[in-house]
Amino acid sequence: MSHRNARTTFQGRLLIVARHREGWPQAHIAKAMGVSRKCVKTWLDRYAAEGEAGLHDRSSRPHTVSRRTSAEVERRIIELRRRQWRGPDWIGAELGVPTRTVSRVLARHRVPRPDDHGGVRLRALPRR
Repeated sequence: MSHRNARTTFQGRLLIVARHREGWPQAHIAKAMGVSRKCVKTWLDRYAAEGEAGLHDRSSRPHTVSRRTSAEVERRIIELRRRQWRGPDWIGAELGVPTRTVSRVLARHRVPRPDDHGGVRLRALPRR
């Protein structure tokens, strides 16, 4: 099933191929179908490579997922936080890891922030 904003369905893609076989220029097919020339070329290329199966809907999910931080690096991040009680900027610079990665690892392992004291935030007393 096509997503609700798709300009073409499987039948529309078959029509693109049929019109191309009849000798229509890609630009004319695009104008008649209300899509871009790039869209027409994409479906023609898929049809040439895969046949009719290439015209069916595909998942838009990525083929790969970015790498997760290794267990060893996570262990070192947590160890540094507990030993030095420093923030993600310092830990990241110390280990050569992006600050955001350090923040995510600490959040994933529920390591408290340096300014968190049992759920109670402390603030400085006013100067006199």
